[in-house]
Amino acid sequence: MAIKIDALDAALLSALATDPRTPILELASRLKVARNTVQARMKRLEESGLVRGFPPNIDLTELGYAVHAFVGIETDQNKMNAIIDALRAVPHVLEVHATTGRADLLVRIAAQTQEELLRLIQEVHRIDGVKHSETMLAMATPVEYRSLPLVQHLTQHSTK
Repeated sequence: MAIKIDALDAALLSALATDPRTPILELASRLKVARNTVQARMKRLEESGLVRGFPPNIDLTELGYAVHAFVGIETDQNKMNAIIDALRAVPHVLEVHATTGRADLLVRIAAQTQEELLRLIQEVHRIDGVKHSETMLAMATPVEYRSLPLVQHLTQHSTK
């Protein structure tokens, strides 16, 4: 069952997304609620599984990983778990999604150069059970991964 959140939860999530290290007291002051309220809300959001931590948002381009690609992989269905495990072991693999359509998996990869990307794709092809792949280079990321607009939309429309 989905967790129910309200406008205060959305405001708290928005504040934490802007600066995950904001002290509880400052959050309470900004949101005009008691410190205990903020702590209780954060605890509920974390224990429900809605919030899974506050990791830093790392700009991989600044680390030299400017080549990003999405690789659609067609697999032997009987070897799917082993393929996913093998992909998880590759540090350059940022995400793996099980999908519908021709590609069974959509894999996001970061590389420093196109040559390194080619080597990584060849490594993916050596995984037992990988049948075929199609690679799409990301030229730009005009909208990065985000969830707050949806959370805010949900809470704005749940009170009407």
